[in-house]
Amino acid sequence: MNRNFARFIPVAVLSLVFGVAATAQTTPSAAPAPTVAKVGIVNLQAAIINTNEGQRDFEALQKKFDPKRVELENLKKEVDDLQKKFNTQADKLSDEARADLLKQIDSKKKILQRSYEDSNADFQAQQDEIANRIVQKLVEVLDKYAKDNSFTVILDVSGQSSPVLWAASSVNITQPLVEAYNAQSGVAAPVKPAVKPAAAAPKKP
Repeated sequence: MNRNFARFIPVAVLSLVFGVAATAQTTPSAAPAPTVAKVGIVNLQAAIINTNEGQRDFEALQKKFDPKRVELENLKKEVDDLQKKFNTQADKLSDEARADLLKQIDSKKKILQRSYEDSNADFQAQQDEIANRIVQKLVEVLDKYAKDNSFTVILDVSGQSSPVLWAASSVNITQPLVEAYNAQSGVAAPVKPAVKPAAAAPKKP
């Protein structure tokens, strides 16, 4: 029955036709029932961080910025020490010495703030570069994984604005996706330093 013809069939007849069609679905010659959608969820941010490549590159980035972090901590200590000196000795200093100390504090604070902002922006840019590089390859792996496992929809739940309020753990493909990515990338898992066993507590006499 084409759509143009169906528009002219009375409602009563349509009900009868649909009833017959529903009955016909039970016969061997009936068309197969529609496929149920298979939905999965993934925490894309967690997947990026937990890939072998992500662990390796983010850890290397942290180590790269360790000297800068130490530098900022030392600069902050200088500011704190000067501020403490002013708080404890301001009333004993001359007007000139007190003004000079305040000038030092203000100058150090500006240097600290500027250094922090520059370092943070540089760190964020390099972190984003790593994440963007990995996610481009991760999406390709996700596409293949979803097709191979007959998923209809994959939802990313890593953002705070995710519409997913709850999902069974069985539909979370984050870990299988990470494993598939690691297999394709060929990057070995980072070697973690061995944890020394805790010394046995001395026995009471």
